[in-house]
Amino acid sequence: MKQARRLIFVLAIVVSLVTTATVLADALKFKTKLSGDQEVPPVGVVIDTRAKGQAEFKLSRDGTELRYKLNVSKIKNAFMAHIHMAPAGANGPIVVWLFPGTDPVPGPLGAGRQHGKLAEGTITAANLVGPLAGQPLSALVDAIRAGNAYVNVHTNDGVAPTNTGPGDFPGGEIRGQLSQHGHGHDHDGGDD
Repeated sequence: MKQARRLIFVLAIVVSLVTTATVLADALKFKTKLSGDQEVPPVGVVIDTRAKGQAEFKLSRDGTELRYKLNVSKIKNAFMAHIHMAPAGANGPIVVWLFPGTDPVPGPLGAGRQHGKLAEGTITAANLVGPLAGQPLSALVDAIRAGNAYVNVHTNDGVAPTNTGPGDFPGGEIRGQLSQHGHGHDHDGGDD
């Protein structure tokens, strides 16, 4: 009888440790699904696109690095992607660059169709710009956890005028609000 109680006690501890480890691992991950219907375009501009995307972020255990991967499908002419700081339904300033890299430099216009991995890298406090420049990476993580950060992929065909259709929305063609659990639309952004 004592052995059975010990076994049950040991099993309870193991289950508790596994559950705690899973919760802690999830606390380090953020993601979003991107689509055109999440964009907040200027008055008179309608974002009509079939483009989709998915962004995933994983915070290092020490909180000093945020690794990311941004996948897209059915999109043309992506020339920039960022994390912006604002709640859903509002536009906000850029706080970190994702594409073409973490340096604040746009890519070429009219790059054509892109599918699959658009960007992958590591963000540190040194990459923060705009209102988060000079702050620790935890400031960005706090904004994400509060629901005040989104990923935006900008497109431009390089031909005037802008906002003429898919592949030509410099203000953003697809967007997704970041969250700890990745709530959002039910598309995967990387398959097709």
